[in-house]
Amino acid sequence: MIIEDKLRDIQKRAADVSAQMNSGDVSGDELTKLSKEYSRLSELLPLIDEYFQTAQGISDANEMLGDAELRDIANAQLVELKAKLPEVERNLQIALLPRDDADDNSVIMEIRAGVGGEESALFAGDLYNQYKSYALRKGWRVEVIEENPTSLHGYKEIVFKIDGVGAYARMKFESGIHRVQRVPETEAGGRIHTSAASVAVMPEAKEIDVVIEDKDIRIDVFRASGAGGQHVNKTDSAIRITHFPSGIVVTCQNERSQFQNKASAMAVLRSKLYEKQRLEQQNASNSSRRSMVGSGDRSEKIRTYNFPEQRVTDHRIKLTLYKLDDILAGGVALDEMIDALIAADQLERLANMD
Repeated sequence: MIIEDKLRDIQKRAADVSAQMNSGDVSGDELTKLSKEYSRLSELLPLIDEYFQTAQGISDANEMLGDAELRDIANAQLVELKAKLPEVERNLQIALLPRDDADDNSVIMEIRAGVGGEESALFAGDLYNQYKSYALRKGWRVEVIEENPTSLHGYKEIVFKIDGVGAYARMKFESGIHRVQRVPETEAGGRIHTSAASVAVMPEAKEIDVVIEDKDIRIDVFRASGAGGQHVNKTDSAIRITHFPSGIVVTCQNERSQFQNKASAMAVLRSKLYEKQRLEQQNASNSSRRSMVGSGDRSEKIRTYNFPEQRVTDHRIKLTLYKLDDILAGGVALDEMIDALIAADQLERLANMD
């Protein structure tokens, strides 16, 4: 069978990669590349072994049917193994789905207040605190790159990095418009208001992923400013980078030194260009699809947080959880929501396989 030949090729490749890594003949970048490949292959090996063991068990049981003394045992084994096989095959199919090259990357996220004035800015702050708490619970590191706070401790805009292996795989479906329905603290009449904030999730790009030519950018240096006069640098340390070919403009003034701000701004610019490049490739590909869990389009309304009913609804997969407080705290309910989105994406890709 073709699928079994493919699985044996994977087993052989894993053995070859392991032998190369242990030979002592490779080092540096090549060893890193092989290690990454072996890590991926080693995730598949137990599932492949389970598939072959289940298939062999069915074959052995069928042979036993010809022996009158073993027929009852064989029938019992066939019932058990045939019931198990579809789940084994499905788990293997999911594991064999093409992986996003950026899944292991850290992420850069942007949250911007939308319609709703100060209430929208407060909600943007709630979303930032949600993702920050979630990231810290996962053991990841959070670093604010740029922020534009309001007087009530909300954010007109905040850009931050979540540094951790696999962060993009978990966070990538958070891109889009998040909507909140609640009574604002400033509302004397007790009326429910609806406001929104947009979230963008970009895989952190390495220098090897995107090459930025000096001739394509302009770097402006200016004096940093802070809310209420706080943390204002007395030197010109803030950075604005304009990328001419794309029109993208990035600013950073959170760090104390010009060098640090430039490094942070370049990291954001690189990730924006990487995201733009990835989206263009997806749109140009014949295999591109408009996924029901979203394409990363930050203008798509994806989720509603309703405070009076304590519910959060993800409109893409029509999932509602009455666990608003835990989700906003970055708790296990947010994992439940993210797991459901990942599972829906996997099922859709399986259904679209040729």
